[in-house]
Amino acid sequence: MRTAILVAAAATLMMAGAASAQQQPTPQPNPAPAAPAQPAPKSQTAAPAIQSVNVVDITELPKDTQTQVNQIVAQRGDAGLQTLRKSIDATPKVKSALEAKGVTSAQVIAASMQPNGALTLITKKAS
Repeated sequence: MRTAILVAAAATLMMAGAASAQQQPTPQPNPAPAAPAQPAPKSQTAAPAIQSVNVVDITELPKDTQTQVNQIVAQRGDAGLQTLRKSIDATPKVKSALEAKGVTSAQVIAASMQPNGALTLITKKAS
């Protein structure tokens, strides 16, 4: 059950990241000169801060979960994967957690962020 939740969360995170990376901001008309300035409304909630990083190799997951992860990775494509890896490399805490496990961002195929700040990275060794 926990792995199904993990996969569902990973899928949601990956799809949300890919969708927001592709979304172009809509140009807003300039307010009238006489109108007072208003703060922009927040359209998205801030992502939780990373509290912990868990690195899991895909071979450690049950076979059905491995299949689901592989399907999600295939749907996301190379561009989404490169975006994920660049984000990992730009975050020292995450990068050092990978290094402690003896892997690099090039081996990460999926990620899942929980509301409590627990980040799970799924890795796959080169075949």
